[in-house]
Amino acid sequence: MSEGKGHCLCGAVRLTVKNMKNSVEACHCGMCRRWGGGPLMCVDYGRDVSFEGEENITVYNSSDWAERGFCKKCGSHLFYRLKEASDHQLPVGLFDDQKDFHFDLQVFTDRKPAFYDFANKTKEMTEAEVIEKFAPE
Repeated sequence: MSEGKGHCLCGAVRLTVKNMKNSVEACHCGMCRRWGGGPLMCVDYGRDVSFEGEENITVYNSSDWAERGFCKKCGSHLFYRLKEASDHQLPVGLFDDQKDFHFDLQVFTDRKPAFYDFANKTKEMTEAEVIEKFAPE
């Protein structure tokens, strides 16, 4: 895919990714649900993201291995970032063009509350599977 662009609700922070990816994942962990009121729907862009308006970004140290960024003007969630690798998970709603996205992975499925389900058939990973695959040693 080509370059992708997006921005926060107020436009104070803009983002660009060089190689647009289209695989959307949902995280059902308690931190993501508390952060946004529901699952985090995001796309993994690794380090392939740049921001304009960085002076408007506040970063919250949410765990030993990750941090979360948001716009300090409007509060829009901007990223979940792994500290060691600087890998960014960007909320899919930030992007201007969303027509090519497809939902294909759910993580922390054993932490998902019973009051919602997605109709999409996706790959699913439990908390233990995610930690085994991604957590730093």
